[in-house]
Amino acid sequence: MKKSGILLFAATLALVSAAASAQAPTRMWVRGTITGLDGDVLSVKSREGKDLKIKLAPKLGVRAAKAITMADIKPGDFVGPASRKRADGALVAISLQVFTPDRRGIVPEGHMPWDLEPGSLMTNGIVGGIVRTTGGRELTLEYKGGSQKVIVPEGTPMFTTVPGDRSLLVPGAYVVTNTAVAADGTISTAGLAVSKDGVKPAN
Repeated sequence: MKKSGILLFAATLALVSAAASAQAPTRMWVRGTITGLDGDVLSVKSREGKDLKIKLAPKLGVRAAKAITMADIKPGDFVGPASRKRADGALVAISLQVFTPDRRGIVPEGHMPWDLEPGSLMTNGIVGGIVRTTGGRELTLEYKGGSQKVIVPEGTPMFTTVPGDRSLLVPGAYVVTNTAVAADGTISTAGLAVSKDGVKPAN
């Protein structure tokens, strides 16, 4: 191939790649209170105070929050505590979710930054051990490539989710969803967690 042809081919690839990147939706977590539902469009007042319109997928997955306690957590469970780092480096949970077995392979495992509050972290892993500490428990969480210890104080909000349906999407209910944001600003989601009986999906 002549040099001019190689350069043209490379330029074409770059343009195609740039176009694909521009068209690919970005992801955005939305946490907030439902203000309305019109067909497949959910209106939400986000925790930041924004009025959002979210397009719901035809086969929307709805999961309802259910309260649990530390007594419900055992070694082998797949959990996800959101935490903040203490001055001494220890991770202290600010909320904790126990994932149902069907979420394995869907929810990513690992230790990562989180946006529940500024500087918060998320550790999704398998409970390898539980140790009683002053005022709570210390969980050892194991995941591919590492492990973390997270202190869970008494009173930490804890929940799991159970199958729900669109009847739960009523004004005043609290939702958490990982949405897709298209290049034109359209927000959509294929699944969400929603409050039930006063229990919020806290993560």
